[in-house]
Amino acid sequence: MSLNANWSYPTTIRFGAGRIVEIAEACEFAGIRKPLLVTDKGLAQLDITRKTLDLLDCAGLGHSVFSEVDPNPTDRNATAGIKMFKEGKHDGVIAFGGGSGLDVGKLIAFMVGQTRPIWDFEDVSDWWMRAEENSIMPIVAIPTTAGTGSEVGRASVITNSETHEKKIIFHPKFLPSVVICDPELTVGMPPMITAGTGMDAFAHCLEAYCSPYYHPMSQGMALEGMRLVKENLSLVFKDGHNIMARAHMMSAAIMGATAFQKGLGVIHAASHPIGAVHNTHHGTTNAVVMREALLMNRPKIEIKIRALCNYLEIPDGFEGFISFVARLNAELNIPTSLTSLGVKDPNIESLVASALKDPSSNGNPVVLTKENMTKLFSNCL
Repeated sequence: MSLNANWSYPTTIRFGAGRIVEIAEACEFAGIRKPLLVTDKGLAQLDITRKTLDLLDCAGLGHSVFSEVDPNPTDRNATAGIKMFKEGKHDGVIAFGGGSGLDVGKLIAFMVGQTRPIWDFEDVSDWWMRAEENSIMPIVAIPTTAGTGSEVGRASVITNSETHEKKIIFHPKFLPSVVICDPELTVGMPPMITAGTGMDAFAHCLEAYCSPYYHPMSQGMALEGMRLVKENLSLVFKDGHNIMARAHMMSAAIMGATAFQKGLGVIHAASHPIGAVHNTHHGTTNAVVMREALLMNRPKIEIKIRALCNYLEIPDGFEGFISFVARLNAELNIPTSLTSLGVKDPNIESLVASALKDPSSNGNPVVLTKENMTKLFSNCL
């Protein structure tokens, strides 16, 4: 039989409004007695973070927080967090926030006991096997956005502060022991962040669905994830207090990040270097390049997109789907080009070189080349 694959699916997830109150139980389940809560600079000042720290303090778990995390997190953020973890003699991490806080939190828990540098664990071949597995600290993940799905991921996306390249650091034990998905924590997201993170979830599902690799479980999850985004993202963009729609978007984010075990593609391969060099929002960048990515892949994905349109009740096949993406972006006030997103005087040659090296490129239906990537970046400008 020619079908052959290695599969791994997510972890324990406590899903539902108000379930942040179970944070102490989640730490106990993970074996954490002295956690370091890792989040980003902006989120650290908000009520949801202070209330979470109060819950930890009342449970006798302390209230230590590390928040020196940039929107596109770097190795320097991780190094500072590792230092604080060691000095505080912590025994686990609560990764709290959007993709940046979650990714840095997971990386701190992973790196604190390693003797090799971060880049030795890049998602290349079997480099993850270099890690000292018994030194990896337990993780509880608590997302406050609905997009990256990093809470159920086995990797962190980190920018190399020297080369300005985004790298994917991978290990199976990046997967948190427990996830708390509480849609009430996402209610305060500004519309712009709601839109960008939601389109990130959609991009994860779309690229996983179009990936040529065999993974039928991921295929089904990607399909349903896109339906949830289609039916709920515009709702939460218009009314951030729609808790049911917020919950559906958190589900879509989890589903997208689980589904892309099947593979990602040119949307992410292009978005990663743009974000690393020009500091753009990742999910919003995905939305901006999505149309050109679909057109590039059309020869290989048109039949799949027609089937997707039947499920999503979008008329007119591939052209109808392109129109749907354009309408959705317009509803969400997504910029229409990389230039309007803030990408000024880009070095296209350098962006192309980085995109071709990005691990996401391997899952693209059409083989990526210098020529087609140059065309994509040029068209997106």
